[in-house]
Amino acid sequence: MARGWRLYGAPTVAAVVGGSATAVAWWRLGPVTRGTVWAEDGGVFLRERLTLGPGAVLEPYAGYRHLVPRVVVDLAWLLPVERYAVAVSGLACLVVGVVCALVFLLSGDVVRPWPLRVLLAAVPVVLPLAPVEISGTAANLHWYVLVLVPWLFTHRPRSWWGAAALAVVTALGVLSEVQATLFLPLLLVSWLPLRRTATGRVDLRPLPVTVAAVVGSAVQVATALTDPRASRPGDPAASDVLAGYLLQPLGGAWDRRVDVVAETVHAHGWGVVVLPAVLLVVVLVTAVVLGRGRARWVVVALAGGSLVVWWAALVANGSAVQDWVTLGPAALAAGPQRYAAASGLLLVSGAVVAASVVIGSVGVPGGAGRPGAGRSGPTVGWSATAGRLVAVVLAWCVVAAVVVAAAWNAAPGTTRRSAGPVWSAQVPAAAEACRADPTLPSVVLRTAPWRAAVPCDRLAERP
Repeated sequence: MARGWRLYGAPTVAAVVGGSATAVAWWRLGPVTRGTVWAEDGGVFLRERLTLGPGAVLEPYAGYRHLVPRVVVDLAWLLPVERYAVAVSGLACLVVGVVCALVFLLSGDVVRPWPLRVLLAAVPVVLPLAPVEISGTAANLHWYVLVLVPWLFTHRPRSWWGAAALAVVTALGVLSEVQATLFLPLLLVSWLPLRRTATGRVDLRPLPVTVAAVVGSAVQVATALTDPRASRPGDPAASDVLAGYLLQPLGGAWDRRVDVVAETVHAHGWGVVVLPAVLLVVVLVTAVVLGRGRARWVVVALAGGSLVVWWAALVANGSAVQDWVTLGPAALAAGPQRYAAASGLLLVSGAVVAASVVIGSVGVPGGAGRPGAGRSGPTVGWSATAGRLVAVVLAWCVVAAVVVAAAWNAAPGTTRRSAGPVWSAQVPAAAEACRADPTLPSVVLRTAPWRAAVPCDRLAERP
């Protein structure tokens, strides 16, 4: 029965989860947003695709490799020009759907209740901040890698075929997001304690993922050293980093209108966000204490990675730093940042995993799956039981908050691309300009927020 579920049941449900996630991500964008080309999708990615051809997928940009985003642009460019914007949006949503499906498959031994497992898998598409900037774009696909990497690095494959498949996914992910290297220590979780085969040899099935992760990380580090970023680095104060974290990733996990969150804090004090943060920390710490090996480290990686990604983004991009502590006019008017969405993905995912671990510890004095579980004695008193029950109540509150926030922010709303310009609407005039002047090499189409030069030989293909 268990083997049948693993071979057929779980992949089938994962496919349904992935397909549903793709559809939700697509719907939340709205027609104008998904019809508008965003940033690098019409900038350096498209420009280098036109000049370098398919080999552009291996080109570095801004200090690291963007393999999957560039492949998405390549595939979208194979279609008629007028469909380029919606093709990029659709393919990006499909990639995120695959991420959701893989999270569902790889988290089964940590998040056992299937409703919580589905909720965890859905986080990338139901996060309130996701459609504002990072969803539906190739340029921001790399952020979703961070949600998947902890599960890839800590998973113990049951077959060599599974190990090979996950190694391919790992290589694609690590070669798309340099910050995946931060999670390399998690590879130890997939090896320890050492397992042995029936012949007594060490089980080497974690090796393909380990090799893919290490080699991919080496490529990214080498790229970062030889292709430095052009952006101005920042030097944010720790107080501004933490205040911004409470307002953007944490506040944005509840309401995508982070300016409203900032106004609320300005009017009523920091307790509005500090109290939920403290309660969440209680659940996270309890999960680390009660959880088994893999569960513990995944919670640490997701929650800790959320803060590290936010801090690193502010250090690498000085223009993103605001005076969040004093909540001046600029900070109050600041909209959600893509770094907040990336950090929020990790935070909410960690919160759901932690809540599942804590909920699963009910009635197990030693914690979920820990040595001594099920024993009673003088060391397990009323206070310990009461503390665990309080943690369980808080865990269910976390789950409820994630569900309510997802439902409240589900409908398509204002995004960075809400005002267009819609790509397909510009193509007829551009094609006509090419036909009117045969010497014209290209025509400029507007994107958000830049422009893209489209060759006339592609526009001439349009009837």
